[in-house]
Amino acid sequence: MSAPKRVARALTIAGSDSGGGAGIQADLKTFAAFSVYGTSAIVALTAQNTREVTAIHEVPPEIVRAQIEAVVSDIGVDAAKTGMLGSSLLVETVAEAVERLKIPNLVVDPVMVSKAGAPLLKPDAVETLRRRLFPLARVVTPNIPEAEILTGERIDGPAALRRAAREIWRMGPESVVVKGGHGQGDPVDLFFDGDSFTEFRGPRIRTRSDHGTGCTFSAAIAALLARGEEVRKAVEEAKRYVEGAIRSADPIGSGHGPLNHFFRFTKG
Repeated sequence: MSAPKRVARALTIAGSDSGGGAGIQADLKTFAAFSVYGTSAIVALTAQNTREVTAIHEVPPEIVRAQIEAVVSDIGVDAAKTGMLGSSLLVETVAEAVERLKIPNLVVDPVMVSKAGAPLLKPDAVETLRRRLFPLARVVTPNIPEAEILTGERIDGPAALRRAAREIWRMGPESVVVKGGHGQGDPVDLFFDGDSFTEFRGPRIRTRSDHGTGCTFSAAIAALLARGEEVRKAVEEAKRYVEGAIRSADPIGSGHGPLNHFFRFTKG
């Protein structure tokens, strides 16, 4: 009798998006698109749509901890990602659990501000993120504004982008990819692993269906790591996946709409 097929498992630790375009919802869709079994630990509940975030309720730390422990103790985790974490206490709670439970292949998306401009990480939590969570990460995925906050330096060109990537790498993660979507011209995502830089280039797609791109990108990396992919290849494939999900998205809502996470399974 043959052994049962092993299913790759990925855990998302993030905020919930009632509009379905970002956060836990985007992460679980992405895991499913890569045939990875997705689990979740909800850190915050948000009331949001394609236009705005109208309310945020943080989940008590003991409940966040209990969710992570419940998943690890039974289902198991091959990779995990973090998204919106909200406060220094919640960052500390998540870091402690990741470290104690030896959760592998951690992808840290340092979510700080929503697409609509709502703050999603308290200012005092930035240092906790750098000090406690980054050293546990396989890869950290800031966009340019987040990288500027993390480093305290303005990123105004390729040289500054490289300096920022190197500086964030010095904070402890195995690797970092600074997403270039907020830069000028076609976006260039810069990957650095402590030894060399790799540029991942792509076209700038003019669309309003761009809500949850960062969540989706980091979730795709986590899904690929859960399946055993090497980090650099995971970043490259995740970028291609996000581009396809943006290109094929139908307009939903009157603001920044969601991606089409299942474009590979639809015809036309």
